[in-house]
Amino acid sequence: MSQKKATIQDYIQNKVKPVFDQLIARIVIEKPEDVYSWSINWLQKQQSGVQVQQLVHHDLSEEEEDEEEVVLEIKQQQKQQTRTAVSAEVYGEYNKKEDFKPRFIQKSEGQIERIKKRILNSFMFQALDEKDLNIVLGAMDEKKFQVGDVVIKQGDDGNELYVIDEGRLECYKKFTGLEEEKLLKTYIPGESFGELALLYNAPRAATIKAIEEVTTFALDRETFNNIVKFSAIKKREQMEEILNKIELLQSMDNYERVQLCDVLKEEKHKAGETIITEGEIGDKIYLIIEGELEAYWKGQSEKVYDYKPGDYFGELALLKNTPRQATVIAKTDVVLLYCDFNSFRRLMGPLEEVLKRNVERYEKYLQQ
Repeated sequence: MSQKKATIQDYIQNKVKPVFDQLIARIVIEKPEDVYSWSINWLQKQQSGVQVQQLVHHDLSEEEEDEEEVVLEIKQQQKQQTRTAVSAEVYGEYNKKEDFKPRFIQKSEGQIERIKKRILNSFMFQALDEKDLNIVLGAMDEKKFQVGDVVIKQGDDGNELYVIDEGRLECYKKFTGLEEEKLLKTYIPGESFGELALLYNAPRAATIKAIEEVTTFALDRETFNNIVKFSAIKKREQMEEILNKIELLQSMDNYERVQLCDVLKEEKHKAGETIITEGEIGDKIYLIIEGELEAYWKGQSEKVYDYKPGDYFGELALLKNTPRQATVIAKTDVVLLYCDFNSFRRLMGPLEEVLKRNVERYEKYLQQ
């Protein structure tokens, strides 16, 4: 009986709980009228976006009643646990903030300014009002790591997220069926990591090691859950939904797409405004979310290309290391996401081959 109980508890913790934590979070945020239909659609979308294990169907056994009793016993024990269950954590607006006592770590003015500069580069913190931002600044704890230190390890529980102030780290992930870990990216100052375990109460998704002496600012789970979590979930999922529409990014896996969210910035332009100008030095690549644009060559005397939502532009300066080859003007009001070239190369290096293949759309103009 005890072995069966342990097996069921492990299954609930590792297989069922992460799915329902995310589902409950989305239900609370979206507040659908028809919860059943909305939940089914959401689960189907999640299934289509990730690889799932096939469920093995089996005949009903004589031990089914025993298993039901075990599940009920586990649920009763979970109610008595001192640590707040994450299925309760997601009810952000129902949790009473007045009952939350954030930690406060004394810092110098210089430290506060450094932290503020770093965290406001991350989309997770950009929506915070001044009061909540000050709570987060007070709760941040400076932590240093030496070369070779493992800051977080794939599969472990996570209680903090980290914002990098100095130094670089490498992110490795072990994929099913592969013996060696795969290097996914290198983190640099201004970037953050470790938030996925807090957002979705899941185990660490990757291992991150220091390759230089590193200084980070760490934020604890309680402060994150009470102050940052819900706006971060909504912002991240909105961004992921947008990125799923960009054809260029279809070859990226979910984890890589999540990392991209942190380095993309939004930019809006009115119809008729110029976004890039032929001959200028460029350092950004643009993804089109809403609206239409036109590319012109030779001082707007000849139209090169029409852009629509899901397209991208600005890649020629990246690929050829040359000034801008064309002028791009908004035909309608547009919403764009942009990424600097250094971040693009770190996160999306393999996509450069896709970009190179697609350069042919401009070839007849570049050859003249």
